[in-house]
Amino acid sequence: MGILNLTPDSFSDGGKFNNEKSALQHAEKILKDGGEIIDIGPQSTRPNAEFLISDEEIKRIGTVISDIKKEFPEALISLDTFYAETVKFGFNEGIDLVNDISGGQFDENMFDVVAETKLPYILMHVNPSYETMHDKVNFDDITLNVNQYFTKKTNELLQNGIKDIILDPGFGFGKSVEDQMKMIDEVEFLGFEKYPLLIGISRKSFIYKPLGKLPLDINEETQKLHLKVLKQGAKILRVHDVSEAKKTVDEFFK
Repeated sequence: MGILNLTPDSFSDGGKFNNEKSALQHAEKILKDGGEIIDIGPQSTRPNAEFLISDEEIKRIGTVISDIKKEFPEALISLDTFYAETVKFGFNEGIDLVNDISGGQFDENMFDVVAETKLPYILMHVNPSYETMHDKVNFDDITLNVNQYFTKKTNELLQNGIKDIILDPGFGFGKSVEDQMKMIDEVEFLGFEKYPLLIGISRKSFIYKPLGKLPLDINEETQKLHLKVLKQGAKILRVHDVSEAKKTVDEFFK
């Protein structure tokens, strides 16, 4: 899954792809580099990012989804949003998946709309509100806590008729460096192997900050961790650098 941020303020590529022409060019690069899913994000969720309402997300997306679908009909598109209205718009434009960082907690209508569209849904572990999503929590056992959350939320999704579920343990959201490294070590236990697991560690601070490096300088370390999670059963890697991740995936399948 290659990341296409339509934001002026994302932490590592803000402002690079926030118009239709550059977004289309980046989508083409993702596909050429071996990406299979394009994850479109109209709003940054980094700490202290600008908060947008759904209408502003929709304006920012514009015709990007339909443009990509027209140019590259084989591309799978996921829409990174926590708003039900943005999902409705994306569905009408042709998206294939919903990537909701909030687990349905920031918009009470999210699960109803996902159920109506019958789109696959990516469920992420996160604190219960937008305001607290980056607050560090002291977990007794991070893997146990994430699994308890997944159990509760997948039951809610199933009750709503949503059965096509992908799990994301939420690296970079309210977790200590130690807890995130523990999750890397215990990926095989996350989600009880009931649903596909998506891992999004690309350019995350729990990797680069302890090393005293910048987000763009940790490719080697990131690929080692990518290989580690693939060996433990991860099915989707959400990445900025698709070509490097593709090499890792190819190495895994050798």
